[in-house]
Amino acid sequence: PPTPQVRSNISKFLRSFLGITRILQIVFGAGLWITVAANKYDGPIHFVLFVAVLFWLLTLALFFITLLDKQNLVPLLGGERWLCTNLTHDVAAAALYLPAIGVMFYKTESYSYCNLDQYQHFCLYKVYLTAAVFACLCCLSYLLSIIYGGCRKSRGEQTVI
Repeated sequence: PPTPQVRSNISKFLRSFLGITRILQIVFGAGLWITVAANKYDGPIHFVLFVAVLFWLLTLALFFITLLDKQNLVPLLGGERWLCTNLTHDVAAAALYLPAIGVMFYKTESYSYCNLDQYQHFCLYKVYLTAAVFACLCCLSYLLSIIYGGCRKSRGEQTVI
């Protein structure tokens, strides 16, 4: 069983702003890529799926490393650079989620013709609309993490919580 100190660190991280935003990023990112991957997709949707899965996996790694308080074991990026590493990850994620949102809105708009009650065939409009919402929520959660990390960095702090 975990020691009281480890339990305390886990609890502290899960109740922190960054812990909550990381959980939201994981949930929204999973919602995005599962929604897209569970349905037929083509063309530029591959980019959206790439961004969603890549940053979902990276966010999972950052989440568990921080949760277990093992950032000092990460070579080159850990220790006193961990806040900067998290901030860089969040900026890259937000920067790549923005064009992914554009792709999702474009694909949603291209299927808007089948959003009629009279249309009887399978339509990807609602799938793409749901994925676009998940992409927006995920990008918003990364933007919140950027603001949080930027505030901590500007105050000269080096830890994420």
